[in-house]
Amino acid sequence: MLIFRKLATAVIFATGIFFPAPIHGADFELVGRELARMLQNGHYARLAFNEDLSRRFLERYLDSLDGNKIYFLEREVTEMKRRYERVLHDRISNKSIMPVANNIHEIYRGRVMARVAYVKDLLASKEFTFKEKRVVIDDRSEIAWPVDDLELRKVWSDNLENLLLSETIRRARLKARAIEGGKPDPFRRKPSIKKTVDLKFDRLLKSIEGIEQEDIANYFFSAVTKAYDPHSEYFSSNEMAQFKIDVSNELVGIGARLHSNDNGEIEIKGIVNGGPADRQGELKLGDRIIAVSAENDGNWKSVLFKSLDRVIEDILGEKDALVGLRVRREANGKDEVAEIAIPRGVVTMKDELATARIYDYRQDQKSRRLAVLTIPSFYFDFENSGNRVSVDVELLLGRLQKEQVDGLVLDLRNNTGGSLPEVQRLTGFFTGRGPVVQVRSKSGQIRALNSLHRKPFYDGPLIVLVNRNSASATEILAGALQDYNRAVIVGASSTYGKGTVQKMMDISEYMPILADRESAGWLKLTFQKYYRVSGSSVQIKGVIPDLILPGLSDSFEKGEGFKKHALPHDIIRRNPDFTPLQRNELFVSKLIQKSRERVDVEPYYKHLTADILRAKKALKENSVSLNLSDRLAELKKEESLRSLRVKERTKYFVAIKKRDEKELKIFHLTLDDVNAGKLPLFDPKEEVDDYIRRATDEIADLEETFKWPNGIDPVKREGLHVLRDLIEATELKDLAKVDAK
Repeated sequence: MLIFRKLATAVIFATGIFFPAPIHGADFELVGRELARMLQNGHYARLAFNEDLSRRFLERYLDSLDGNKIYFLEREVTEMKRRYERVLHDRISNKSIMPVANNIHEIYRGRVMARVAYVKDLLASKEFTFKEKRVVIDDRSEIAWPVDDLELRKVWSDNLENLLLSETIRRARLKARAIEGGKPDPFRRKPSIKKTVDLKFDRLLKSIEGIEQEDIANYFFSAVTKAYDPHSEYFSSNEMAQFKIDVSNELVGIGARLHSNDNGEIEIKGIVNGGPADRQGELKLGDRIIAVSAENDGNWKSVLFKSLDRVIEDILGEKDALVGLRVRREANGKDEVAEIAIPRGVVTMKDELATARIYDYRQDQKSRRLAVLTIPSFYFDFENSGNRVSVDVELLLGRLQKEQVDGLVLDLRNNTGGSLPEVQRLTGFFTGRGPVVQVRSKSGQIRALNSLHRKPFYDGPLIVLVNRNSASATEILAGALQDYNRAVIVGASSTYGKGTVQKMMDISEYMPILADRESAGWLKLTFQKYYRVSGSSVQIKGVIPDLILPGLSDSFEKGEGFKKHALPHDIIRRNPDFTPLQRNELFVSKLIQKSRERVDVEPYYKHLTADILRAKKALKENSVSLNLSDRLAELKKEESLRSLRVKERTKYFVAIKKRDEKELKIFHLTLDDVNAGKLPLFDPKEEVDDYIRRATDEIADLEETFKWPNGIDPVKREGLHVLRDLIEATELKDLAKVDAK
């Protein structure tokens, strides 16, 4: 644990440090001044604070407001550059910056309102036939701003036409699926296509009308920080509160999953079993919140068309304090309004906690007991040291050891990071004592972070699953296990490639004592780069798996290398205390050969290759047809392919299920089961989230993708195959050693 001079305590995260959020109100001129000073003094890149950086400030601010080039005109951007791009660094440090931020935002606000008024007129007056052979550019971020109002109107007219046509195609597709499945029209209670699109613009108007000074400061200061690198960021006090929830997996609220619907209401999509709303009993699935009284004092605030984040701010609060909800619900064929008061309580998001499953295979007179341990994030609660991922994983590993598993798969797919001390401690469970990762400061000082475990907690065969969304702290763990030759890494062509470390700094702590410091916000500052014990940074390049499986994400521009102003990849010296295990003990060549033999005949991967080619082609073309006949022809082709896939996979899944029934038993292990006498059997027929009740959603059900037998997706299934191959190769090697004696 590191201690910062200005702060009482601090915990370093690979994505940041959490501290309690401050209260409301601030002098944002002073905030900007302190923010600029903190970046100059503390950022790893040590960029010169000059006109070049000022250009970046403006570029990032304009990107945040109009990244798709649909609001500003070229001449407006040229004028903003003439006035501001050479002076923003001086304005934020020595003069007044908020008038600049406000002026640009006011232009943006005016353009949004004008564009919305224009498309609403088009919606009311124009009939779209979708007969012309035209296309609209999908992603405009890399092209020039429109040169005049005529071109801008055409952009908006084309975009409106695309919205209407896309909604028409979506409804046609889902209605056809409903008919095919003998289900009712899923849009029978939904607004018309035009009304649905019109409501999107109502939401846009409401969001722009609700912008406050704190929001504008947030947009601008975030642009300033992101001019340094993609992961330095300004957090408002409200964002800091959300960050706490994200890193701790706990909140004080009502225990309900919320969703903004087409009518601007907040719909109840899930209720946590045993949570505050469940215990109170009046809130129902499908209820639509229309107003909130944060103190339950009769002071109601409408939530119609408000951003979900703003609504959640009012619903969260102090434990046991009441929050009032005014909801609409359907009763006897018509809407009625009810008012509900719910005492807030602590809610744990159990779907984000570490869990495990045990797979008992019985095949060819052999039995294998394999485990998959899934870690969604490296969570840590600063206020409760017992609520952290390493403690949870230690408990789960302890139970897996008692269950005498023969091998373990660590599933780190889609784990975007978290606490650096947590991953430091957790890595030692598998490597024992030794360096885990190296960090370098902006001054060039290199320091190793070590595991303090005398010996590994688990030393058996180990496979690690990763994908392009595996990032930051996850890359530290995967990289260390690969460098130590402790595990075989399996997954997409590389992980995300984030090799930087951030700390959270309370800006109010650095402001003058007599200044108005409420709601000053926080700076998430990139202050270190981390390196593997072998010396390589994961920055840009990520962790390259030992065994690469095809992945759809490889067809998209995803990862650190596609981010603006990303820090470069580099290499430092190998850590002198790093002693890897023998590489040949992993039998990587043999595992790759066996895996390829399976993957080459696996129908899923054959289809995936075609999907990747189509996705790359669409990304390159970057356009969408505005012709109804062409889009319907595309839809027919897509649905025909989907129908063929459904038939193939239905037959294929039947074969997998029969094989699983014959060879496999699955046991579920959660933190609630760690001390249970006997682990519960997993039954796919009863596969539900036992911590939450979910509302039925006709449209989402029709969009639903294939459910893999027993919840074992192709990558996880192949990971289990690779683990069995590793166990078998290890046993043959051990047997050969015995015979040699």
